Amino acid sequence: MLNTKKKFYKNIGFQVVVAMVLGALVGVMMGEDASIFAPLGTFFIHLIKMLVIPLVAVSIIAGAASLGAGPSAGKVGIGTISFFMATSALAVTLALVMGEFFQPGVGMDFSQHSVGLAAVTAEQGALPGVADTIIGMIPTNVFEALTGGNILQILVFCIFFGIALTKVNQEAAKPITSALNTIVEAFIWMINIVMLIAPIGVFGLMADSVGTFGFQSLTVVLNLFLVYVAAILIYGFIFFPLMVKFFSNVPVGKFLSAMKKPQALAMSTASSMAALPVNIEVCEKELGVSKSTAAFVLPLGATINMSGNAIYYGLVAVFFAQMFNVELGLAAYVAIIFTSTLGAIGQAGVPGPSFLVIAVLVAAGIPIEGLPLLFALDRVFDMIRTTLNITGDAVCAVVIDKFNPETEIVAEPAQVKVNS
Repeated sequence: MLNTKKKFYKNIGFQVVVAMVLGALVGVMMGEDASIFAPLGTFFIHLIKMLVIPLVAVSIIAGAASLGAGPSAGKVGIGTISFFMATSALAVTLALVMGEFFQPGVGMDFSQHSVGLAAVTAEQGALPGVADTIIGMIPTNVFEALTGGNILQILVFCIFFGIALTKVNQEAAKPITSALNTIVEAFIWMINIVMLIAPIGVFGLMADSVGTFGFQSLTVVLNLFLVYVAAILIYGFIFFPLMVKFFSNVPVGKFLSAMKKPQALAMSTASSMAALPVNIEVCEKELGVSKSTAAFVLPLGATINMSGNAIYYGLVAVFFAQMFNVELGLAAYVAIIFTSTLGAIGQAGVPGPSFLVIAVLVAAGIPIEGLPLLFALDRVFDMIRTTLNITGDAVCAVVIDKFNPETEIVAEPAQVKVNS
């Protein structure tokens, strides 16, 4: 019993919640004087910024290389990947629309806690127009893009390079891909070390925020959560069922009933990979998906299909833009959609979604200083979005199986995915 309690108290999620509560209490008691704890949060944010650019770069290359090395060049592979990319893009678009309509971040002014939009856009090299933004996605100097933190250029180059690794001599490329996977593991270790001080950083940021703005800074997070749940329900119980109805041979009622098992497991574990065996069994035995289709589509989906994450990225981007009084133009929306959709390729193996959220915010020129406000609810967000993710995997399987019922595919082992 004592050992269980020790493990419970050592849980980083529990520690972060305690830190948020303590920070809020200190903020209430000290008022604006609580700003003396702000450097603790700044130190934590700087550590996160230090890792996010190289982590995203290496993860994207490794993910694209692994993706292209499988049977994804075939008809089923192209259809599957197109499905995942399209549904992720639509998901983040829905999130942006709902974020602008319900405006969960309006009512709080955190602008004095950021470096300001002008400084961010100048630092990241953001461009004013949509056409210029699209052209600006192509780096003329990839090293300059890396040092300047231009996420869009980094994504384009890394995906291109990752695909290129699948087109050269595989024996010669194997040491490179192996080294990339090792580097990703090293970054994950570094992230875990940085997260050890997350409670300290969250305490400083929370004390500073509550001391300056009061408890209203916490109520806006509840607004975000409610809008997020509404978006998930729309996508999971309207959009996906419509796709099943019109693009598969499976009745909608049967699909929704069968998905209760993998959904329950996905929500309890917040892991797509943990729910994968049950998802495969349900799709094959209850939904009639061929073994070949299920063996390819579902492991691949558990690795790169991120509709739930895309909704989270889009809503958080709009949420913080509203909190920091950042006006989002069309170019910023394009950047959010592009980064959220393609960023899914590099999501596998990265513990939790927070670091890719940073990439999305940076791409759109939105300050990230308020991100620790979401840490206490991160597990709840993760459980919900993972449930939508594995539902999307199953939808893709029944849709692909309708158009390719006889295709025989031998699936390669999927990448291990820690969360979502």
